Amino acid sequence: MTALASAKDTEMVENTASASPNRVIDIENLSLTFETNDGPVHALSDIDLKIEEGDFVSFIGPSGCGKTTLLRVIADLEKPTAGSITVNGVSPEEARLKRAYGYVFQAAALYPWRTIAKNIALPLEIMGLSGTEQQQRIAKNLDLVNLTGFEKKFPWQLSGGMQQRASIARALAVEPDLLLMDEPFGALDEIVRDHLNEQLLQLWAKTNKTVVFVTHSIPEAVFLSTKIVVLCPRPGRIYDVIESDLPRNRNLDVRETPEFLKIAHRVREGLKAGHSYED
Repeated sequence: MTALASAKDTEMVENTASASPNRVIDIENLSLTFETNDGPVHALSDIDLKIEEGDFVSFIGPSGCGKTTLLRVIADLEKPTAGSITVNGVSPEEARLKRAYGYVFQAAALYPWRTIAKNIALPLEIMGLSGTEQQQRIAKNLDLVNLTGFEKKFPWQLSGGMQQRASIARALAVEPDLLLMDEPFGALDEIVRDHLNEQLLQLWAKTNKTVVFVTHSIPEAVFLSTKIVVLCPRPGRIYDVIESDLPRNRNLDVRETPEFLKIAHRVREGLKAGHSYED
């Protein structure tokens, strides 16, 4: 009887482990309403989303659908008015205080009077790390984004793409488990954007970070992601969640394959169905 119970317990543990991968973000029935002088604005409604460790998840949808708002909720920059959310098993506020994530904004947001090394060092200075530890992290993350040798340059001496890579290095310097990226390549030309997409995938492969990425670009979302979340507006809600079976090790040539085009078509159809352009 004891042996049988023990066997059942072991089987239960094994089944639970196989069914429960490490969950980084768990969102249930989340809504957010902004109160304005013109009345309430329903920014997000009934959001349910699970993001697992090592996922690369893109939020895509038309302007005003709540992509950035949802990212800001994850980052504890906005507070939901209903529902629940955990980041690494704790509240977004606790995750923020533990520096569990790095945030990359639409603009590089580098201080022009600081060198690239000093910009990357800023959060490390706030953390109170020693000068030696700061230098080690600066060197490590400059190498990750292929900017070794540009430590003493100022932001205005770098191209827009290089500035964004420096911004990514700064976000990674705090050694977060989660990287939040709000349209970091949206203002760049297509050639530079394609190059940075490839570099970002290489970086993701090296670090195995969990990435949540906001974009307006269907090719970018499909190329980068293991999971694509299609949002629609008024109020912002999830229309579709698309799992990608593209190989993790891929280059831009994958965009010409039937598998890529099939996923892109599903994203495009979801955007059409979820948004009325007559509104």
